[in-house]
Amino acid sequence: MPTKIVVVGMGYVGIPAAALLADVEGNIVTGVQRRSKRSGWKIDALNEGQNPIGGDEPGLEELIKRTVVDKKTFTVTDSLDPIKEADYILIDVQTPTDADHIPRYESLRAVSADVGKLFKEGATVIIESTVAPGTTNNIVKPILEEHSGKVAGSDFHLVFSYERVMVGRLIHNIVKYPRAVGGLTPACTQKGLELYKDIIDAPLVPTDAITAEIAKVTENTYRDVNIAFANEVAMICESMGADFHEVRELVNNLPNDPSNPHANPHRNLHFAGGGVGGHCLPKDPWLLKWGNDNYGTIKFNPKVVVESRYINMWMPTHMVQLTKDALNEAGREIKGSKIALLGFAFLENSDDTRNTPSRDAYEELQKLGAEVMVHDHLVRDGEGVPLETDLWKCLEGAHAVIIMTRHKPYYDIDLAKLKGVMETPVLIDGRNVFEPKVALDAGLIFRGIGKGRS
Repeated sequence: MPTKIVVVGMGYVGIPAAALLADVEGNIVTGVQRRSKRSGWKIDALNEGQNPIGGDEPGLEELIKRTVVDKKTFTVTDSLDPIKEADYILIDVQTPTDADHIPRYESLRAVSADVGKLFKEGATVIIESTVAPGTTNNIVKPILEEHSGKVAGSDFHLVFSYERVMVGRLIHNIVKYPRAVGGLTPACTQKGLELYKDIIDAPLVPTDAITAEIAKVTENTYRDVNIAFANEVAMICESMGADFHEVRELVNNLPNDPSNPHANPHRNLHFAGGGVGGHCLPKDPWLLKWGNDNYGTIKFNPKVVVESRYINMWMPTHMVQLTKDALNEAGREIKGSKIALLGFAFLENSDDTRNTPSRDAYEELQKLGAEVMVHDHLVRDGEGVPLETDLWKCLEGAHAVIIMTRHKPYYDIDLAKLKGVMETPVLIDGRNVFEPKVALDAGLIFRGIGKGRS
């Protein structure tokens, strides 16, 4: 008998997870996706063996074609009926936070209710969506039990097990990184281990659901805090006329010294930049805080976590401030200026726009009365932000150019040609694409994150 698996949510996590599981002998995988205006097209694309995720994703296109077209072990539908016969149901829906940093669990709650109405006794439900600590036990479990009449841990298995995906490395990260499998009970954990053992070439770490939930959001919060620290150091470098990237190299050249592990001098100062985007880092610190606020026994404000998040949220504003300053040097006001904003995806060489800081910069520039054109050759839908795919058309007649995303084509911009087509030669670099001396030698007025003017 084949193992029947349903993956709900065909996004950056659900698609590679479903395809990897479908490539295992004996598995039959059905992806479930709503026919929404934004994502419904993925159903037909996937069923034709096409990869709907843009940008460079090594191995994913071949894997989808093999499992959909050749092996016929992976199909996608908008019907919930496959849940009725599924041995495993993986929930991979988005769990954003709102403007007040409260989790928006509409999709998670709705899918949990749908699964509860349909799943069979003995099935295993796995939450792969990132959630606030305590969500599996306090939100998902009651919904499943209410709608099914079954008891978690005895009539069905419930697990939280998170992906560690990154755009551009989806397959690699799922397969090669250690995987925490947190069950409601040890038996639940064992069911999760049985599923993942065939697709993960790394340690599988059994744990409980709450530990896995905390680990997931802490992992991303750790990175957010470190980026905020790097951004603060970059501000100091700008203020004092130093180059952050030279400072970073000096800080990070301490060797990994195994002779005294407890006093290991190794450092990893992160990169500074014009903002932090993606599905995880902008929200996971808030999920960590919200989980403790609602389910913890010790109430306190995690100041390092919160202030770091605010620093990173402020960086697009700093990009606008740099633009105003450079335009003033050129004798222009930002109001009425044409600004070419380069890159709408949050991550270089991808089409992922989730929580992109480019949107924040775009909206602030518009509020100041600038005429903003946004270029991105990979993003198909700016969701209200008009996008230009012709780079030089976007640059023509600009009073300032702002690099928000480190896409490959931007490295190839001829700065002498750029100066020739611009109305005012102002370049703002938020991703360390150009060295200040190179830009200045080309006759441009230059500003950059962490690039002090001596």
